[in-house]
Amino acid sequence: MRVTILGSGTSSGVPVIGCSCPVCTSGDPKDQRTRASAAIEHAGRVILIDTATDLRAQALRAGLSRVDAVLYTHAHADHVHGIDELRAFNLCTLRDIPCYADAATLSRLKAAFTYIFDSDEGESLRPFLSLNEATGPFELLGLTVTPVPMFHGRLPTLGYRVGDFAYLTDCSRVPDESLRLLSGLKLLVLDALRARPHPTHLSIGEALELIARLAPERAALTHLSHQVSHREGNKGLPMGVELAYDGLVFEL
Repeated sequence: MRVTILGSGTSSGVPVIGCSCPVCTSGDPKDQRTRASAAIEHAGRVILIDTATDLRAQALRAGLSRVDAVLYTHAHADHVHGIDELRAFNLCTLRDIPCYADAATLSRLKAAFTYIFDSDEGESLRPFLSLNEATGPFELLGLTVTPVPMFHGRLPTLGYRVGDFAYLTDCSRVPDESLRLLSGLKLLVLDALRARPHPTHLSIGEALELIARLAPERAALTHLSHQVSHREGNKGLPMGVELAYDGLVFEL
């Protein structure tokens, strides 16, 4: 299984429009972050985690020629507004794409994108998607997918465990019952917005505490803001932990 970090940035992306801070003006390409998303490749198939705002650019950069399923964490704009780009993958595979999420996210997708889910015949080309509620572990393209309930402030969100890999973004708290789903990981990709605490995201320190508790073989911090320099932020991280960057690939 191959995991690609398609985007490692927070909702504004990095550089932030109109900002001249050291990270936004950095010449390090690892400080240029599109909105958070990831791709899982297994047996010639691709599972996408979220349709980030920057999906088209991410797919072109990563050379994605197909998407066979999508796992949605929640319905915030930076995680869903690339949904229209799935049209191209319909044309590549000539199949509907199944999408998985909790009930609240499915409801918000249907309300926000009526042209996809409630459209009369004769409309212009739109993505062809099937919506599926993720209520517990399920089999997908030869892999076991386990939804991991979390909280993004007061908003319930889902992380996902896929085999020995887990992706937990946009979370400020992971309940104990969800932590039990995350033992024995080879790779954990985890939300870590910045050094200072934030009401709806884990800070870097909080993320490191969670990593120490779960003890995965490797971990990467994602959903990074422009307050985190890739070069400086990697200094002092524990062995086996690194800052994610756009295009980072893991082979499991």
